[in-house]
Amino acid sequence: MNAPTSIASLRTTRIDRGLRAPSSRAGLAAALLLTGVLAGCGDRPADPPAAAAVSAKAATAPADPNVVAAPPSLAERLELGRVERRPVTEPLSVVGRIDFDEQSVARIGASVTGRITDLAGALGQSVRAGQVLAQLHSTELGGAQLAYLKANAQYELASKAVERARLLLAADVIGSAELQRRENELQVAVVERRAAADQLRVMGMKPEAIDQTNRTGSITSTSPVVSTVNGVIVERRVNKGQVVQPADVMFVVADLSRVWVVAQVPESQIGRVSPGQAVTVEVTSQSEPLRGRVAWIADTVNPETRTVTVRTEVDNAQRALKPAMLANVSIEPAAVERLVVPASAVVRESNLDHVFVRAADGRYRLTRVTLADESGGLRIVQAGLKGGEEIVAQGGFHLNNERKRAELEGS
Repeated sequence: MNAPTSIASLRTTRIDRGLRAPSSRAGLAAALLLTGVLAGCGDRPADPPAAAAVSAKAATAPADPNVVAAPPSLAERLELGRVERRPVTEPLSVVGRIDFDEQSVARIGASVTGRITDLAGALGQSVRAGQVLAQLHSTELGGAQLAYLKANAQYELASKAVERARLLLAADVIGSAELQRRENELQVAVVERRAAADQLRVMGMKPEAIDQTNRTGSITSTSPVVSTVNGVIVERRVNKGQVVQPADVMFVVADLSRVWVVAQVPESQIGRVSPGQAVTVEVTSQSEPLRGRVAWIADTVNPETRTVTVRTEVDNAQRALKPAMLANVSIEPAAVERLVVPASAVVRESNLDHVFVRAADGRYRLTRVTLADESGGLRIVQAGLKGGEEIVAQGGFHLNNERKRAELEGS
């Protein structure tokens, strides 16, 4: 009974093995095929063009656009120089104005109170010292002349009284006390006459006019107003028929052959200015600048503008400079040592200052710098260079064009 069962079981087992064997062989073949594919992929070379591009890109570094090599034809035309320290002056530029020379300006008025009867001086007229500018009618002047005549008559009377007293004393008619009294009266008369004459001189009467009044006894109420300096009438503040006082300014006369240039220097810069320094003055109406020197520096600071007044005197024989004109004033302080480069070495690029610095391999690097204004063909270095570098002093413009060309060809 057991044998059939065993034979059946064995037959079933064989059948199962036969069915599974092909499956195992197929899996093995698939595994072998996959292994071959993977092995083939590992050994297969990369695409030659792509690999070459990657290698070339990795091997070639990007060129610096600021570095340029000068061709032999251009290198012969370049001039090199060193960045070094030199004594230079840094002009101090400020705004100024033309003004009168106050030492040559006269403000002329009346010596007495009176009414203007005639005006001879006109605005802009050239006058000389002693020239009559106006005539006044003054009752005050007439009264002062009358007082002088009375004082003079009193003097004459006292003088004659002393002479008679001396004769009477000699004749023993009067005593010495009477003579002394009359001599005292004479001294008072002398003082009063002198005071009256001084009053007339204060009112503008000349000594010869006073002597004429004394001789003739005539009184005049006319008082002339005369110029006290040679110059030009720059102001006339009165009209005919106007009543003026001694404190009133009727005319302003100025000598314009020499004028002042007044500038306002910031208090932070005033330490750079000292008397005697050269000054250049430029006005829009003049094609050529004027030269002068610092004549005076104020001792105080304007609290509103925080500036100090500096004055220069310049000649104005042609009267081309007019008071109140604006001017550009450049003050040249003493020279100091600064790091400088030639102005010809500067290359403008992107609206900035640059210079070409020579590198160790003979090429040139465009280097940005910060420079001050030009002074005597030099530019003061404020940043970008340390000193001692070798730079292109002449020909930087052409070298920059070569740099731009190389940059375009390489792009």
